[in-house]
Formats: sequence, C-alpha cells, structure tokens
Amino acid sequence: MDHFHLQDGALHCEGVPLEAIAAAVGTPTYVYSAATMERHAEVMQAAVAGAGVGEPLVAYAVKANPNAHVLARLGCAGLGADVVSIGEYRRARAAGIAADKIVFSGVGKTAEEMAEALAGGLLQFNVESMEEARTLSAVADAQGRKAPMGFRINPDVSAGTHAKITTGTADNKFGIAAADALGFTREAAGLPGLAVHGVTVHIGSQLTSLEPLEQAFRRLGELIAALREDGRDIRIADLGGGLGVPHGPGQPEPPSPEAYGAMVKRVTADWNTRLLFEPGRLIVGNAGVLLTRVVRVKPGVRAPWLIVDAGMNDLMRPALYDAYHRIEAVRPSGVQQTVNVVGPVCETGDTFTMGREMDRVEAGDLIVFRTAGAYGATLSSGYNSRPLAAEVLVDVDRWALIRRRIDPDSLAGVEEAEWR
Repeated sequence: MDHFHLQDGALHCEGVPLEAIAAAVGTPTYVYSAATMERHAEVMQAAVAGAGVGEPLVAYAVKANPNAHVLARLGCAGLGADVVSIGEYRRARAAGIAADKIVFSGVGKTAEEMAEALAGGLLQFNVESMEEARTLSAVADAQGRKAPMGFRINPDVSAGTHAKITTGTADNKFGIAAADALGFTREAAGLPGLAVHGVTVHIGSQLTSLEPLEQAFRRLGELIAALREDGRDIRIADLGGGLGVPHGPGQPEPPSPEAYGAMVKRVTADWNTRLLFEPGRLIVGNAGVLLTRVVRVKPGVRAPWLIVDAGMNDLMRPALYDAYHRIEAVRPSGVQQTVNVVGPVCETGDTFTMGREMDRVEAGDLIVFRTAGAYGATLSSGYNSRPLAAEVLVDVDRWALIRRRIDPDSLAGVEEAEWR
C-alpha cells in the first residue's frame, strides 16, 4: 500500500497535488510519502515481532535512501540502521539512531572507518573475510576495546533475482564460504580485541519467493549449531533483507511481510538467538516517485519516443539492471498509447522502457516513475553536467524540500587548480 492516489483528476501524494510540487520546485524531483514509509516500517516490525530471543531489530539499509529526513522519520518509527560506509554511519547517528541499533556491513571497510565506528559505538560489525577480521582486531586492540562482530556467511544460494543484485552465491564477492566458517570463527575468537558473537547472511534484493530465503536460513541454522558445538557463543543472527516490493500489474508479486515473518519464526524457532533484519527497498521503495515533465514527443519507426527531462543520471536502475518502473500520467486522460520512454542523456542506455503502453501525454505534461523511493536519488549523478534532482517529503497536507536541486559545478569543490 502507498499514499499516491488520484484526486480531482490528478495524482496526489497524500494530500498534496504533485502538480503543485512541480510548479514550486521544478522537475525532475523525487517525492516521498512519509505515511507510506512509516506504515511499511510498522508492518515489517509487526511481521517479525516475537521472532527469536529478546526484541528483534529491524535495521533499515541506509544505502536504499540515505536522505537525513528519511532516516530521522524511520528512526522515530523504531528502526535501526544497516550501514556500509562511515558516511552512512555518520548520517544514521546524526538522524538520531542509537549506536546500539547500528550494524556495519560491506566488504571494503577501511581501518579508519572501523576505528571511527568502534569509538562511536555500534551493535555489530558484519565481517566479510578473515583478512578483515585481522584488521578489525588490530584496530580494536589499539583502542583497548572489544569489537562486536559476526562473519557474513555466503550460503551459495541463488536468489532468483537479477544477477547484479544477487549477493549469496559462490561467484559473488560477499561473505565467507560456509565451509570456512568454523575455522575462521575459531581463529577470530583467538585474536585480541574481537568479541565474536554473531553470524549474518544476505542473498540478494527484490526476491519474489521465500524458498531461497528459507534455504539460506536453514543453512545458517545448521552453522549456528555447529559453531556452538565448537564452543562459540552465538547470540545474534542477522538475516539481511531482500524481500521484494510490488511493481504493479503484470509484474511478479512478492510474498507479504507477514508470510516472511511466519517463515522466519518457523525456521528459527530453536536457534535461541536475537534476530536482525536489514530491509531497505521494502521500507522506502513504494514510498517514492520520480516526478518528471515531458520535453517532447518524437515520431519513431515502431513507436513514438517520449522524451522526458529525467535521465539515467537521475534514475539509474533501468540502465543498471533493467529495472521495471510503472509510468503514469499525473493527470491521466483515460486514453492509452504505446511509446518508448527515454531521457535527454547522450547515451542509448538512457532508456526507461521500450514499447510500453501507458497514459497518452504530450509535451509539457507531467508523469511519474513509481516505486522510485529506493536506489533512485542515492544512485544519481551529475553525468552530462546535469543538476542532481531535488527531493521532497510530504506529510499529510504539507511538504518540504529536503534536498535542493544541486548544480554539478557546486560539487567540484576546488574552483582553481593548485599544482603541486
């Protein structure tokens, strides 16, 4: 469920007409519904309530949408944070998310990042190699602290999703092989400065079946039992994220959070661990749209080219991994057309869809790309020297600009070169 709906013939976000936002801020602009993301946070927390030992932690994957106002809303809704850089860690802390609700993931943490996060506090480092564990040990020992950690396990399970968002097979860069877990955990437990008390797994994003998740979780459960037999005190099991979101008619329908929660409770019933979850897209994906204006309609051989003022630099997902976004007119006429929707960037890859049937629109009309709240603005760039899109947050009948449109020249930082 989301809070984008037609009212008086025009698309609104909650109680605010998107036409009013476009008139005030311009296009392209990301528009987020506070009510939608808060509802999704509530639904996810309710779905996993009672799972595991103690209170489960839903740690929002900050990479999905790191806007400070989004983080603050989700923090107030009770979510923690899953971060993959010290920049994301800083944003989470600045947004008011407690240190003991933060997990630090990612394969490339530097010693400097580890040191800052350890000094600032966190729940757990999700460590992805023995080499990383040795670095963390040195950092923690130098500070005279114990770094809480758990190895990320690569279960070699195919998520059945796009290859570029699959993370749990042997050919992916993430985690350690399950066969190495006993030996690596034993070695890490013997290093100074490490408190090895967790395991974690994450196999990919936009999953539309629970089967691969259950397969991965069962393998993790077997590993937890083996680690305990080896004398390890495993208290935390981080089950990652990845549950897909609905993209509209004709697209695969993912399982509900309730069905996911029921599966988790069944599979983990005898684990005797606290459970962590890292949803990102599930929380903010359908809470956002990219609002854009039609520049012109150009005749084509097979279908007209609908050229909009948003480009692949604003919404990279279709070019990056063939992602589908439902496209709708802000003021639909009820007449359909088949078009190719493209942006102004000088790349053939700047194509959002080919041969799509959608609302008939003309130059100057507004359209939206739905399900753009996750991995939209955060992946944007100033390619072709185009400004970064603005971001707007809507709360009932009011809205606020939460990221101004940024001219790429302002990102250069150095106006005059200093030769050295």
